[in-house]
Amino acid sequence: MSDAPRRPRAFRVDAPDVVVAPEGGSTRFGTRTVIVPGVEPTVETPIEAALPRRAGLPWRKVFFAGLGGLVSLALGLAIDRLLTDLWARAEWLGWVGVACLALALVALLALAIREAVGLRRLARVERLREAADRTLSSDDRVAAPALVAEVDALYVDRPDLARARARLAAHRAEVVDGRDLVRLAETELMSGLDGVARSLILEAAKRVSVVTAISPRALVDIAYVAFENLRLMRRLADLYGGRPGSLGFLRLIGRVFVHLGVTGGMALGDTLVQQLVGQGLAARLSAKLGEGVVNGLLTARLGLAALDVVRPLPWSALARPAFADMMSELTRSAAFGRGGEPPAP
Repeated sequence: MSDAPRRPRAFRVDAPDVVVAPEGGSTRFGTRTVIVPGVEPTVETPIEAALPRRAGLPWRKVFFAGLGGLVSLALGLAIDRLLTDLWARAEWLGWVGVACLALALVALLALAIREAVGLRRLARVERLREAADRTLSSDDRVAAPALVAEVDALYVDRPDLARARARLAAHRAEVVDGRDLVRLAETELMSGLDGVARSLILEAAKRVSVVTAISPRALVDIAYVAFENLRLMRRLADLYGGRPGSLGFLRLIGRVFVHLGVTGGMALGDTLVQQLVGQGLAARLSAKLGEGVVNGLLTARLGLAALDVVRPLPWSALARPAFADMMSELTRSAAFGRGGEPPAP
């Protein structure tokens, strides 16, 4: 067998003059064609990059732990000194101080329990939405019934959803696929709530538009927009069963703004500007009224982001309320307020 390079040629593997050389054996078979099996290269498992861990004590946590301990000791000493002074002045004053302290501790315990329950409700809604996403993507027939039952149990104390829950119970056994079962639950339980949520968002946006259009001070505009947006987020959370406490509400606000950042932020974009200019509103609306419309649209955008966060099921069978529809209705209302044509029914 010559080592000189040869021109490539075609041959059949099952031809009698074709020989497959054994692995590690000789490759000299006279004038016959020899096939030498190739060795597949070993695929190395990629090593995941990890951030280096910081060595040493977590000094920030140590600082806040020490500061919290000092504040707790100062508060305890102040209360002890106050009770001692009350007992020294009059015995009945001491008993009044003890009663007030006991009442404050009971109220603090009740507030802590309420906050924990509110945080648990928000976590439950988020967990249901994530589980529904997994079920919709995998069409899991085993996990879907338990998920739908948990979503149904979320509204067991809601009289306004009793008929929807009854329809869901009547048709639940007829659905086999996991994806279709989740969509059935969304259609029956979420359709009415979505309509109310859309009305809440649109009404809040209209109120913001009107108030900021007639308000003489920018500070009043900012205060009212903040109040209306916070109230809208809380009402949407209450509507879908994720009623939060104070700490839970702060957590909800953070999640809404994170969702806004992921989905494009509060920027209205070139599309809105084109539609506003295309509808001729720049010529028909005053500067103040146009500012009110923009504030109302920002409120609608924030409300839609909050709706995505507090809804226990993702959008699958039902259509998400469109921002363009709310924009059209707000701009028609603004034009009508300036003496234009009335909005279409």
